[in-house]
Amino acid sequence: MGELVTGEDGRARPVWAAHDELMRHYYDTEWGMPVRDERGLFERLSLEAFQSGLSWATILRKRENFRAAFANFAPDAVAAFDDKDRERLLTDAGIVRNRRKIDATITNARATVALREQGGLVDFIWGFRPATTPAPRDYTEVPSQSPESVSLSKALKKAGFAHVGPTTMFALMEAVGIVDTHLMGSWRRGSSGVWPSGA
Repeated sequence: MGELVTGEDGRARPVWAAHDELMRHYYDTEWGMPVRDERGLFERLSLEAFQSGLSWATILRKRENFRAAFANFAPDAVAAFDDKDRERLLTDAGIVRNRRKIDATITNARATVALREQGGLVDFIWGFRPATTPAPRDYTEVPSQSPESVSLSKALKKAGFAHVGPTTMFALMEAVGIVDTHLMGSWRRGSSGVWPSGA
């Protein structure tokens, strides 16, 4: 994916966030920042599952459509979806119309609600934060999964979640600040407050 690109604002970003305005805004303001609320984490979990096999830019451009289609990712509302909702979603051109991923999102909403008896989705997922985070100088040093993402994947599946493979879970961990894979030298490195910039 290449190295860092310094923008006109003097900030160094990875190539994927350097040129497209939507991706740059996402990188600058959201990616890697801690998400510690149930709805927000359920949304990220759902969107990462939909992203599997596609580009993140595709998902980001459809994000507001996803929110409208899935009741703003309120777990209780999505957990109540029925066959009529499934058919509605399969005909919604504004989202990714993949039956397996749609079914997984409804399944995961129900599992999220059930998980409240064990402390909830946020504590569950953040419980897999590793002792250290990668310190990549380029994208060849960014892993696609980790021992923690493998363990998280297994634990979520055991708790009734679907479409939560270890690679998808590592992407989630990156997106919500559980690990910091901002490249060393990026202006966002260490900005989450979870990890120091040199970690």
